[in-house]
Amino acid sequence: MTLHELLRRTASRLLPVSGEDAPAEARELVSFALGRRIGFADAELEPDAGVLDRLETAIERRLDHEPLQYVIGEWDLMGLTFAVSPAVLIPRQDTETLVIEAERLINERSYASLLDLCTGSGCIGLSLAARTGIAAVLSDISDEALSVARENAARLAPGTECVKSDLFAALKGRCFDIITVNPPYIPSAVIETLSTEVRREPRLALDGGADGLAIYRRIAGEYPEHLNPGGALVMEIGFDQGESVPALFRGHGEVSVTYDLGGNPRAVTVIPGIPKG
Repeated sequence: MTLHELLRRTASRLLPVSGEDAPAEARELVSFALGRRIGFADAELEPDAGVLDRLETAIERRLDHEPLQYVIGEWDLMGLTFAVSPAVLIPRQDTETLVIEAERLINERSYASLLDLCTGSGCIGLSLAARTGIAAVLSDISDEALSVARENAARLAPGTECVKSDLFAALKGRCFDIITVNPPYIPSAVIETLSTEVRREPRLALDGGADGLAIYRRIAGEYPEHLNPGGALVMEIGFDQGESVPALFRGHGEVSVTYDLGGNPRAVTVIPGIPKG
């Protein structure tokens, strides 16, 4: 069987779980089984038994509704590849809205230090560290998530500090020019209505309490002690939180909302006090 035939057959098998994404997912799984990205020149290649065995295992995992990203063990954000596991949220294109806004602030204001809370895989903090050279600290309450973040940091931004902390609890006395965070923001009751794949992601990184705002309230009360004068706080939000999250930061200074490519509110930026020159 050639790779061209294998791709078609794999896409057909994935159709019940992947729908219109089946051809793209088939390409990802075949590339994973082969151990490299496939190209047009590979169409007539006949994979060996080892490749077929790896592919079959991967297909079975996907048919069990395991997210594609966990099956292949990695995913891209901002042109960088991040290791992922069921201990961390899957990097999503929506999160690039936050990264782009934070990168703009870092460059325009010459920020030198970054704290990335609820870091998970480290995809936000490490994207910014790799793209701007900013000194980053990655923080998460989960040991398993920090293990993934450290793996990514070693490859993408060696020397990045990783700290186990419940938000700011282990960071007393430390201040940063910019703080980024993609917190859990889905209301508890909504989680069970999400797709099977999303519910395979860590609940700790999804559940934002009864109204989805529990972590934002904590951040609002604690972040000022950890932000340098002229610094900025940049937070990812849910598509329906464009008013509720900014309302928590009224009176904190300049509060703005950034929209994603779909036109949904996706990031809130808070710049208290005097702007950094």
